[in-house]
Amino acid sequence: MAIHEQGLPLDIQEVKAYSKLSGQALATKEARDKELAAIIRGEDDRLLLVIGPCSSDNEEAVLDYAHRLAALQEAVKDKIFIVMRVYTAKPRTNGDGYKGLVHQPDTSKHPDLINGIKAVRHLHYRVITETGLTTADEMLYPSNLRLVDDLVSYHAVGARSVEDQEHRFVASGLDAPTGMKNPTSGNLNIMFNAIYAAQNKQHFIYNNSEVKTDGNPLAHAILRGALDEYGVNQPNYYYDKVVRAIASYKQMGLENPFIVIDTNHDNSGKNYLEQVRIVRQTLINRDWNEDIKKAVRGFMIESYLEDGRQDEPVIYGKSITDPCLGWDKTKAMIEDIYQQL
Repeated sequence: MAIHEQGLPLDIQEVKAYSKLSGQALATKEARDKELAAIIRGEDDRLLLVIGPCSSDNEEAVLDYAHRLAALQEAVKDKIFIVMRVYTAKPRTNGDGYKGLVHQPDTSKHPDLINGIKAVRHLHYRVITETGLTTADEMLYPSNLRLVDDLVSYHAVGARSVEDQEHRFVASGLDAPTGMKNPTSGNLNIMFNAIYAAQNKQHFIYNNSEVKTDGNPLAHAILRGALDEYGVNQPNYYYDKVVRAIASYKQMGLENPFIVIDTNHDNSGKNYLEQVRIVRQTLINRDWNEDIKKAVRGFMIESYLEDGRQDEPVIYGKSITDPCLGWDKTKAMIEDIYQQL
């Protein structure tokens, strides 16, 4: 095998002691986590927004965004519950491109990944302690989960991970909401099978230990669109697609039917300005159909300080991965959602 160990063995407790929540910050997070779980279970009818940068590459820009978002959350808190995207690991199936903050601190040939994990923890910690918001991240590496699970309030399993058995089984052991995206093919059966696996008890080997899980009833669907065999975008936030997804929830007898519409990715064709229209169209569908209103109760939105994207981190607060909606348009969109609810 051509696997080469590098560095000291990872001490989980030592890493988790770094940027650990306590006192009022811990109490605030626990209270917000209870509110979020109640929203997923349908006990709280507020709309969920999982919103923020495509990737959190610049700590100060992310904190600048977080402070603005926290002030807006306070203004709309009676109708909207906001969890901030603090995405620190990015899937790069071809091995090229920005892989996220965990790989970022040392840009040499061999990144210092333990310090990368500490940087990830520090960023989540700062958002929580300095703004009072709670955070979402993608569970790209299941083995890393236990290094950040005390800080992250919402986990997402991406389109390329949702078919993986370990992602499904690890999700079944979480006690936090976990959104399962449909795969890039658009096959919703794959996504619903993943939700089924996550909601049920599992027994498997994880990090060299035999583990059993209780199942995660807060696992749910994220519709993010698809690409067909010709590379053409196939959105799945449309009325008929959502109705079929709701029918699948019922047919499989899944708990807490909850659907999040991902307004970017293949739903928008990565045309970030389309996110505003997609939200508006979905709100109209909710008003038209009571089943949609009961099930579609969240949006995942990619938003940052500046519109669009850039190849190199030159412009402060502008995405270096997928294009994002800038702050002024984001604020106007959230205020528009508030008025329509």
